[in-house]
Amino acid sequence: MQADRPVDLFPLDETRRLAALRELDILDTEPETDFDALARLAAHSLATPIAVIGLMDSHRLWFKSRVGLDVPELDRQIAFCSHTITQPGRPLVIPDLLDDARFGDHPLVTAGPRLRAYAGAPLVDVSGAVLGTLAVLDTTPRAFTAAQQAALRDLSVLVMCALRARQQAHQLQHLALTDHLTGLANRAHFERALEAEFGRAVRQGEPFTLLLLDLDGFKAVNDGFGHGAGDETLKEVSQRLLTQVRAGDVLARLGGDEFGIVMRDGPTEAAQALARRIVRAVSQPIKLSSGDEVGVGVSVGMAAYADDVTSVRKLVSQADQALYEAKKQNERRWKMFVGMRA
Repeated sequence: MQADRPVDLFPLDETRRLAALRELDILDTEPETDFDALARLAAHSLATPIAVIGLMDSHRLWFKSRVGLDVPELDRQIAFCSHTITQPGRPLVIPDLLDDARFGDHPLVTAGPRLRAYAGAPLVDVSGAVLGTLAVLDTTPRAFTAAQQAALRDLSVLVMCALRARQQAHQLQHLALTDHLTGLANRAHFERALEAEFGRAVRQGEPFTLLLLDLDGFKAVNDGFGHGAGDETLKEVSQRLLTQVRAGDVLARLGGDEFGIVMRDGPTEAAQALARRIVRAVSQPIKLSSGDEVGVGVSVGMAAYADDVTSVRKLVSQADQALYEAKKQNERRWKMFVGMRA
């Protein structure tokens, strides 16, 4: 929450604390049931009209959940909870904010909602870093019993458990949808994205293009230099592809030396330009860690969504057919499905 004057409220381990907070990847996310339930439970357990779960960023206190308070975030320099994170071993309790020299002229105390009592428990992770607070507030002066303070501490532990569980679930989801060698999206992620984009195109009529890529000469790298060299080549090609696609596109390794791109809002001309850039980028020599130099090429088959494309399977079939045709070409190694423009 807030205090009306600048105070040095930055813990000595601020760099480590902020790094731990960033790892949660939770700031500015939508409300979530688990955290809202814990905030309501805190308000109920301590009989207060207001409860918040706040995470302290470098410059602000952002509320992941709030009950009875219509404020999404507060400036860190004037936050009640800035004081709480400096004492990670115990709650901060202020029975009457109006009588406290730090907060007596605070705007949320002197004006609406006219806060008068505060109790906050720090949110401490397993490394000891204080990430934020679980706090309750009242609009009348009041004391908080030892039992209520203990309950607030216990609830702060549950909030940290919920934060860790959320982080682990997101990490597992990321692993399940990521190719472990290249770090790109995997086939499962790609198929999910393609289905979603196809559905959006059907509903809204917006264009998109599917590109299927297959490396040329990759088997020779594996046979001549070994599978380690093949892995290095796939990683380098992946990085080169990443430099060519746009931020909103989905690039995935589909398996072996095959890749796919879902190009959102991609008209035919833009897709063809992307294919040309990809062919040029991939064809540059690759320097291996062994000092050897290898070269691969790439063939690109493309199919653009159109009204007569009634399924994802049909679109994939069109792109696959275009890829087959591209591989037969000696010079230009990309091909748009003939139903559109070559």
